[in-house]
Amino acid sequence: MSDDSYVFEGPADEPAAPARDNNPPQTVSELSFALKRTLEDRFGHVRLRGEISKVNHHASGHVYLTLKDDKAAIDGVIWKGSVRGLGVRPESGLEVIVTGKITSYPARSSYQIVIETMEAAGAGALLAQLERLKAKLAGEGLFEPGRKKPVPTFPAVVGVITSPTGAVIRDILHRIAERWPCRVIVWPVVVQGEAACGQVSAAIRGFDALMSGGPIPRPDVLIVARGGGSVEDLWCFNDEGLARTVAAAAIPIISAVGHETDTTLIDFVSDRRAPTPTGAAEIATPVLADLRYAVADLDRRLARAGGRILEDRRTRLRAAARGLPARPEDVLALPQQRLDHAGNRLASGLTRNLVLHERALVGVTGRLSPTLLDRAMERRGDRLESVSARLGSGLGANVKAHEHRLLRALSRLSPEPLYRRLDQRAARLESVGTRLIALPRRLDADTARLAALARALTGLNPKAPKPGFARVESQDGAMIAAAAALQDGQAVRLVFADGSRGAHIDGGDAPPPPKAPAASPRAKAPPPGQGDLF
Repeated sequence: MSDDSYVFEGPADEPAAPARDNNPPQTVSELSFALKRTLEDRFGHVRLRGEISKVNHHASGHVYLTLKDDKAAIDGVIWKGSVRGLGVRPESGLEVIVTGKITSYPARSSYQIVIETMEAAGAGALLAQLERLKAKLAGEGLFEPGRKKPVPTFPAVVGVITSPTGAVIRDILHRIAERWPCRVIVWPVVVQGEAACGQVSAAIRGFDALMSGGPIPRPDVLIVARGGGSVEDLWCFNDEGLARTVAAAAIPIISAVGHETDTTLIDFVSDRRAPTPTGAAEIATPVLADLRYAVADLDRRLARAGGRILEDRRTRLRAAARGLPARPEDVLALPQQRLDHAGNRLASGLTRNLVLHERALVGVTGRLSPTLLDRAMERRGDRLESVSARLGSGLGANVKAHEHRLLRALSRLSPEPLYRRLDQRAARLESVGTRLIALPRRLDADTARLAALARALTGLNPKAPKPGFARVESQDGAMIAAAAALQDGQAVRLVFADGSRGAHIDGGDAPPPPKAPAASPRAKAPPPGQGDLF
């Protein structure tokens, strides 16, 4: 047995040594470049159609992007020299047709396409869907500026809805701590994938449900934040349900999703849009240092204004003091002198006033002498006596007139005329009673006469002929009462008591009705008790 085939048999629990391979090993670089040459030789130039995502314009001038469809994706690169000759500018969500060659990037063990030409192939499916949804919500008025709520200037509590890990929450907390130290409540959610829409919506509704004064304070403003990413990464923020939740929220919401160039649907329905999460923190909070400086500036301006007012009042007081006399006695000297003069004139004025009123009283008392009063009283007494005399005579005449009227009335009320009138009324009453006694017999006679007239009217009613009689009517239902009113060949209708029949007038005289045969004479029955001859 040769050395190559010799196998050392050790203990039973030790594994056997692997067999040796004659294939020499390759380095990773050799394999990667071999695959690169194979891809380039096998495919060469290809023409692809897909939707652009994850566009990165590098500082070197190269453009890195991803082409995708609904099932797969491929990385792409456009070298600096080819960027200027492209037909369209690469943008996320744009559906394009590119031409290039397939190669690989050995450093990452990935394959890619080096794009040489690019032309637009229409709007991407995602962007087209987004535009349709945007038009729908805009038609409902969710984008109107009038429905957006103002963001409070000095919030006491700020709510943040974002991922608890990552740079976004750290940037927001750091920026708020620098500008406006206040309480920040973070509601952790996932910000990418299918579960993101539901979690962000639930966070907004949860903050909205908090009550003021509860164990967890209600935020004055909410920030929905996420870092930048591709259209697919940010697509959860284009959900219709999330957009309607943001629009219906009672707390003002600031949208800070992606970078400044990224636009999502909640940016349009939120109350404010921030270019970055840090910008959202700046929109939500004021700068405490600026407020302190503004308050200090206002305090300084107030002090300066107060000083100027005091100085102005001092100046005006000094000017008024300069117009006053040097001694206080000089201020009162002139008014005191005017008072003395008025006091001196007061005594003489009172005397003159008393004299004037005395003269007026004397003039009045001259007209009120006792002689005048006695004369007026005499005239009034004469008038009273004349009125009393006329009153007595008038009352006597009135009494006599009423006495005569009373006597005439008593004469008319004597017993004899009353008795005659009563007798006349009794005779009339007796005659009326006699007529009333004959009234029932008259009523019975009139009732019998009326019944006879009713029976005659019923028997003579042409509209109800008796048996054996008929009523002749024209075709229009008019009754014909005379033979002269009929014409030859005229159609008529004969109405009997039990029905009607049609007939025509032939124009001839009707034959007389046949006479009934004479009845054979019968022998009278013999009176009772008389026998027959035979």
